[in-house]
Amino acid sequence: MTKDEKSLIAQRLKEYCEKMGSQNKAARSLNGTSTATVSKMLSGDWDTISDDMWRAVAAQIGHDTTQWQIVKTQAYKRMTFLMEQAREESLVLAITGFAGCGKTEAIKSYTAGKRNVYHLMCSEYWNRPTFINKLLRAMGRDMAGSVSEQMDTIVEALNSADAPLIILDEADKLRDQVLYFFISLYNSLEGHCGIVLVATDYLKNRIERGVRLKKKGYEEIFSRIGRKFVQLQVINGEDITAVCKANGVVDPAEIQKIIAESESDLRRVKRAVWAAKKKGGAQ
Repeated sequence: MTKDEKSLIAQRLKEYCEKMGSQNKAARSLNGTSTATVSKMLSGDWDTISDDMWRAVAAQIGHDTTQWQIVKTQAYKRMTFLMEQAREESLVLAITGFAGCGKTEAIKSYTAGKRNVYHLMCSEYWNRPTFINKLLRAMGRDMAGSVSEQMDTIVEALNSADAPLIILDEADKLRDQVLYFFISLYNSLEGHCGIVLVATDYLKNRIERGVRLKKKGYEEIFSRIGRKFVQLQVINGEDITAVCKANGVVDPAEIQKIIAESESDLRRVKRAVWAAKKKGGAQ
């Protein structure tokens, strides 16, 4: 890794520390990273820091070493508006969108510049203790104590914070026990903290089915999200064209090919753009 690349990561880390409120909180939020490592990266004392550590930190603080240019598609703009609304008004929202419509990229961009905004990428293996630990880590808080004590730490911190927001990305992957826990979190933070559940339509279908079948907790979850799901726009040809041009693919024929083969999935667009540039199809 070059010195210039490390300088860019260090600058992004400095911004991340400012967002978190301190170097200590930033270090606690980064998996496998000590306060000493963060301090060395910021001070320019880089001799003992491996390239793997630089890459690990870069990935966790949202620094894209590929220099991919993010385009504000209609879905991106809508997603950003909804997150800001939830943060400012302490709302609970459920947002759905097709896989590859750019939900996560919009979340990462929004989260990067906001204090007290926490992005959790959910997973199937999470149980309640795992969820709590992930949230504490994202907040840069000490994870010691019982589940009850950890919950108290979260609630006290968020209730005293300025316009906090929790974003649960890929929330459709959460087990029922964690979704039930969402109810407790909502009850403790109502009116003080925004919560956004982001997922594919699978979450909508799952919750609506749970309500119809009178499954435990599902009526309460549905009520707390306002009994509705906000659907993001599908990525269209105009969006894909803008993404291609922003990332160096400007040949009209190549762009049309990418549009035809992408199936409105920005992940496929990204792969196609890199492939086009590699074979010299950018011009």
